[in-house]
Amino acid sequence: MDRAIPKKEQRKKQFTRIGKIVGALALLAIIAIAGINYARRSVNAKSLTFSTVDRGTIETSVTASGEVHPAFEEIINSPISSRIVEVYCHSGDSVEAGTPLLRLDLTSTENEYKKLLDEKEIRRNQLEQLRLRNKTEISSQEMNIKINAMELDRLEAELRNERYLDSIGSGTADKVRQAEMAVQTARLRLEQQREQLKNDKEIKASNVKVQELEFAIFTKKLEEMKRTFDDARILSPRKAILTHINEQIGAQVGSGTQIAIISDLDHYIVKAQISDVMSEYVSPGKKVLVKVGTEKLEGRIGTVSPKSTNGSIQFEVRLTHDNHKKLRPGLRTDVYIMNSIHDDVLRIKNASYYVGEGTYNLFVRNENNELIRRKVILGSSNFDHVEVVEGLAQGEEVVISDASEFSYKEKIKLK
Repeated sequence: MDRAIPKKEQRKKQFTRIGKIVGALALLAIIAIAGINYARRSVNAKSLTFSTVDRGTIETSVTASGEVHPAFEEIINSPISSRIVEVYCHSGDSVEAGTPLLRLDLTSTENEYKKLLDEKEIRRNQLEQLRLRNKTEISSQEMNIKINAMELDRLEAELRNERYLDSIGSGTADKVRQAEMAVQTARLRLEQQREQLKNDKEIKASNVKVQELEFAIFTKKLEEMKRTFDDARILSPRKAILTHINEQIGAQVGSGTQIAIISDLDHYIVKAQISDVMSEYVSPGKKVLVKVGTEKLEGRIGTVSPKSTNGSIQFEVRLTHDNHKKLRPGLRTDVYIMNSIHDDVLRIKNASYYVGEGTYNLFVRNENNELIRRKVILGSSNFDHVEVVEGLAQGEEVVISDASEFSYKEKIKLK
């Protein structure tokens, strides 16, 4: 027959089981903590990016921010105050030179132009009449001068006869004096007429010049009106992309109001800006590199704004290959302005870790496949490389990816 187990023995067995369970849990905790600590003391090498210290040339640069814009962009304004009657193209359309974009109401402009054409014809006739009238009056004066010159010749002949008659005793001194007086009077009259003709010619020529100048001014005004009239038939001035157009039929537009924009989307420039404290590095013709995604595009600084705006200097970059497939309007870019060349220096790859010249804590791989934190002094940089001033030797491998999660460690094992 079974015998009852004493309570003391039952409690002993129960404590033993509990002890085993607690011991197992403690062992698991110790293993887990050890694993975590090991993980914290080590990192997978494949998750890091390394750069090997080498020796070479660094063409240093300063960084600016930029934005891609079409190389050519033209705003088309309304040449007259009118309203939109028809729209022929839409935003995004590719247009050729001379392509009609839209039509304005030209009724009043056309009537005014025709009125000016009639006035031009009237002015032309008035100018022609003035020339003919002047020509007639001058011809009449010249004819009178010829007649008076012939009369003077006759009087001079009579004077010679009277003098001859007086010399042979057939004439009188009184008749000689009368003939001399007649000759003198005719000579003065002829001289007066010739002087009058000269003055009249100058005055009439001046009057004609004034009329011709007024006619030329009016003709230019009419030509300007004709250009305005032609411009009111809104046409594309060149082959481009229509990036904006006022498509609201019936809308009133004032003279000078923007109604369309055309852009050359086959070629681009970069409009950049940099802090005005760096203005000494910005000058026309300087070499630059423009970072577009992973691409580096070469270019030169073009125009530079002469004044600072909100603490920044504005400038344009003309790209060597301004039709690169990755260029798009509005694309933000980094612009590197080449500054100076440092030959035969230690260098490492440029990455997000670099924020300017100074002292850095970088992890260096040693011969035991460990990462050792080391103080490194870095100097100037360009798009590709950073100059190593102190703390690294040629051939060493440096972590250049984000190491912030173990930045407090002095040594890390690589897995």
